[in-house]
Parts: sequence; C-alpha cells; structure tokens
Amino acid sequence: MLTLQTLDTSLYALKKKTGDNLHVVQIQSYIEKDEEGYYAYCPKLPGCQTQGDSLEEVKANIKEAVELYLETLSNSEKQALVSKEIMTMTLEVQVA
Repeated sequence: MLTLQTLDTSLYALKKKTGDNLHVVQIQSYIEKDEEGYYAYCPKLPGCQTQGDSLEEVKANIKEAVELYLETLSNSEKQALVSKEIMTMTLEVQVA
C-alpha cells in the first residue's frame, strides 16, 4: 500500500508498507512564479506538472497531480520509484 503525506509546501513523502517495513521516498516539487501565475513540477516524476493563478492554487494542484500520477503507476513502477535514490543540493555561486 502506498500513501502520500505532505511534509511541507513543496515536499511529499511516499510511504510504502511491506510487511513490517515502511519505505519512504521524498518527492520534491518546485514552484516558479512568472508574470502569468505559478508553475509547479516534480523532477522525480517525469511529466508531473501543473499551474495556478495563486500560490495556494498551485500547491493544491501539484498535490493532486502527484496523487494522480502515482495512481497511474504499475506495482513495478512504484517499486522502482521507492528504490530510486536521487539527491538534491543547493549551490551558492556569485553572479557578476
């Protein structure tokens, strides 16, 4: 069984219960603001993206998009997602 839990406004945890083990994978979402509103996407879920007129709307939309995306995955695809290791880091660079 897979469940989706919101950790904060842009991070979701996908939990998979197998026997006595609980597997958790974090799904990062990115939200960008432009002149037309907000755009959100999840790099770990190719094609999982949405938009909204407000920050609240795009947050709700990306949560729904992640949930719908996960519903389309087969059991083997879900297992691959839980098994995949992707790391993120933030770099600080100077811009001249």
